[in-house]
Amino acid sequence: MFGAGFVEVKLDYYPEKRPATGPFTTSESEDLSTGRHLWRINCSLRQAQDKSNGGMLLFSVTLVSKSQEVKAVFEAYLLNNDGTISPIGIHRFLEVYKPETPRSFSHRVQRNDLEMACSTTGFVRLLCGVIVVSESFMPMPPPDIGNHFGRLLDSGVGTDVSLIVGGEQFPAHRAVLAARSPVFQAELFGSMEDATMPSITVQEIEPAAFKVMLQFVYTDSLPEELGDSPTDMLQHLLAAADRFALDRLKLICSLKLIEYFSVDTVSSFLVCAETYNCPELKNKCLDFFAVEKNFKEAVFTDGFLILLQKFPSLAAELRKRVVNCDIT
Repeated sequence: MFGAGFVEVKLDYYPEKRPATGPFTTSESEDLSTGRHLWRINCSLRQAQDKSNGGMLLFSVTLVSKSQEVKAVFEAYLLNNDGTISPIGIHRFLEVYKPETPRSFSHRVQRNDLEMACSTTGFVRLLCGVIVVSESFMPMPPPDIGNHFGRLLDSGVGTDVSLIVGGEQFPAHRAVLAARSPVFQAELFGSMEDATMPSITVQEIEPAAFKVMLQFVYTDSLPEELGDSPTDMLQHLLAAADRFALDRLKLICSLKLIEYFSVDTVSSFLVCAETYNCPELKNKCLDFFAVEKNFKEAVFTDGFLILLQKFPSLAAELRKRVVNCDIT
């Protein structure tokens, strides 16, 4: 928002003295200065043909100053006798205004509302305002904490623990690891022996996958490229995420694996989903198998045999999804 200004406008209310279809009062505001621009607001109140229906409030908003096109919000509020804003009859319009070219708005208002608003003063009181929206308003920059922590990891400044994975060494910061993973927190700040050791050996994780996982711990994002075999990397990452209780990474890997569904990959994905408790991925795999064409091709892959060997109970779940197919 660049600037806002409001002005009160009063309209006489004497319907019985006016023609049935003509305007019975008009009022123009003084010039209103808002956002380094001058504005003028004209209000009129026209009586409806059926007097019981009240009337129509007409607003005309003019950009008086010799300016370029200005985007602004016009607002009008019906005021009660005591000067408070009535909950009835609030209007708001966002428009682009040109110099000396009025923008007109209208709003129907009930007779009872008008009479209640002017019962003691004889005037309908309106609070009218203009809020200028700056076209050059600088948007809020996106969060960059991930970039900062990523540079911290890359620089190695202040590292106080080394993680040994497959013979490779990964310097890191205990506080960052503990903040992101409850497993690391228990290992690095708990009563375990690792809490006092300058280095920790991590078993059964590929160094390449651990490097990507560590980057995610610091930046909360994955690289665009995941190597020559993205599906293998994602499955390794999912296993690592499950081990270190990185739930967000685990879900991201599950969703990305869905993009690589095929008759050759679905069985291994289902093994992964069942092993590491990924219900979203599991359901998608079962849905894929439920398509008869997919199933008839997938059963002849090595991955399907491995699936039934590791999780024979899945055969029953597949039977519920697959129609007219024999699962041995």
